[in-house]
Amino acid sequence: MRLARFSVDQGPAEVGLVDGDHIVPFRTTDGDAGGDTLHLIAGWAERKDELGRAVAQAHIAHPLDRVRLLAPVARPAKIMALGLNYADHIAEAGLDRPTDQVWFCKQPSAVNPPHAPIRLPSCSDAVDYEVELVAVIGKRGRGLSRDEARSHVFGYCVGNDVTARDWQARTPQWMLAKSFDTHAPFGPWITTADEVGDPHCLDIRSFVNGDLRQNSNTRQLIYDVFDQIAYISQGMTLEPGDLIFTGTPGGVGAAMTPPVFLQNGDQVRCEIERLGALEATCVREAGATDQGE
Repeated sequence: MRLARFSVDQGPAEVGLVDGDHIVPFRTTDGDAGGDTLHLIAGWAERKDELGRAVAQAHIAHPLDRVRLLAPVARPAKIMALGLNYADHIAEAGLDRPTDQVWFCKQPSAVNPPHAPIRLPSCSDAVDYEVELVAVIGKRGRGLSRDEARSHVFGYCVGNDVTARDWQARTPQWMLAKSFDTHAPFGPWITTADEVGDPHCLDIRSFVNGDLRQNSNTRQLIYDVFDQIAYISQGMTLEPGDLIFTGTPGGVGAAMTPPVFLQNGDQVRCEIERLGALEATCVREAGATDQGE
């Protein structure tokens, strides 16, 4: 299944199931439109069959090109991300292969809808793209083994770990450089884990203005999805709706000669086989305003 959040004609957020080129709104038996996916993710075992029946009996289906897709999880409690997790990206950065997992976080306020503009902040001239496979946690857990980690994944998305490289270079702590407003777009929906199967055989690419920049496959991950979840859960409880950005392959703008960063009006596309694509326009920020949904 492909679970999405969306709105129609500037209306309230709804949750629906993507079926081909349409989206079918999901309403629970009590009539709640359910504008947040968290209650569905947390109660998926009980709600999955209800969702299937509701969609099969639905009388409304919106064309995807007539709705506005929103971030699949409105406000994740945690957005954790693994750095330096593709060998080609490590090589282009001129760094040694880590002997342990290198984690940082992106703040929830950085969340952005999958096709909404990406802000280029006035305080940075070095904003970069990073296409990533994103795992969405489905069950609460801590101290998980690798085998247990597999069952704690609800589904997968495409993500763009947008990064202000000049801010990243100022300090060994990457959190601020990775957490500017609008710099965590993900989606366009959540494809459930049972539909994806093995997440470690998916082509992953990014384009800027139609120019192919990153081109790899998730089999090239150094630490795979389940290794990551098992590792990070040793120290923190993972909860439904938490996001794991799993790393980016080589081809980022900072590694080009000379470096090429995102400019006002650039079109950025991030895509992963079977999961869909993010497409956004970069907009130079003139002043601080609220993004909103």
